Amino acid sequence: MEKTEKIFVAGHRGMVGSAICRALAKEGFANVITRTHSELDLLDTKAVRGFYMSEKPDVAIIAAARVGGIGANSAANALFLYENEMIALNTVWQAAEAGVNRLLFLGSTCIYPRMAPQPIKEESLLTSALEKTNEGYALAKISGLKLCEFLRRDKGLLYHSLMPTNLYGPGDNYDIVGGHVLPTLIRKFETAEGHVDLWGTGSPLREFLHVDDLASACLFALSLENPPNVMNVGSGEEVSIRVLAEKVKAATGSNAEIRWDATKPDGTPRKLCDTSLIRSLGWKSAIPLDEGLAMTVASYRSELASGKIRL
Repeated sequence: MEKTEKIFVAGHRGMVGSAICRALAKEGFANVITRTHSELDLLDTKAVRGFYMSEKPDVAIIAAARVGGIGANSAANALFLYENEMIALNTVWQAAEAGVNRLLFLGSTCIYPRMAPQPIKEESLLTSALEKTNEGYALAKISGLKLCEFLRRDKGLLYHSLMPTNLYGPGDNYDIVGGHVLPTLIRKFETAEGHVDLWGTGSPLREFLHVDDLASACLFALSLENPPNVMNVGSGEEVSIRVLAEKVKAATGSNAEIRWDATKPDGTPRKLCDTSLIRSLGWKSAIPLDEGLAMTVASYRSELASGKIRL
């Protein structure tokens, strides 16, 4: 990827898209184009087609998605399937139709089967049943990465995908009801009055990756002349939700009591992705969890004070 190429970042206002834009700017990529939702509705096939045909980007990075935690996903699987399916099909297919030669599609390791052997290899995809609480989102992301794979095979376009593990960092969504586990924990401890109520037993094991690490992985993948169709991206380290809660409590300086509600679902019992493929090519994460948590708590407080926080 050349510094002079025109790069379209879909979803630039989200946590992932904004991190990618920061990384591109830091590395000297000045010709980056973006569109807000009001300027370009990615669910609108005709609008997306017109955008690609008029702008003709050299590279597209698809970081746009409807995202949420267990609560949001399980309550609205139909909506998560529909919107993410449309975003994936529109942004990938219309890019191909417009002659965009390179595209990086971002998914999530939730695409893998619920009971996939751990650590989860890329080859585990579609080998058994998905986690029901986020099945709609996972199916949409699988469609997107498969469309990239088929276009690469059928038309010779350099379309490929990254599957990041659980992400966190600046610009996250701190919605307590529908958010992901880590930003939800930060907000709960930051606003706690005596106790914090958490879903499940705290036993599931999860892996977390700072979003700036993902952004570096995106630029790394785009630097490869012949990247694999799909690569996992993660830190390679896992932590139980119970231990994570204690870490967030310490990072926020909270004295709140933690109370677990075992009547609520835990979700997938373990989800550690195998990152040996991307590491074998020369990339690895750089931000340890404790350091990343401290940075993210500081970012939360800054975003809250400025009124720019996503709730």
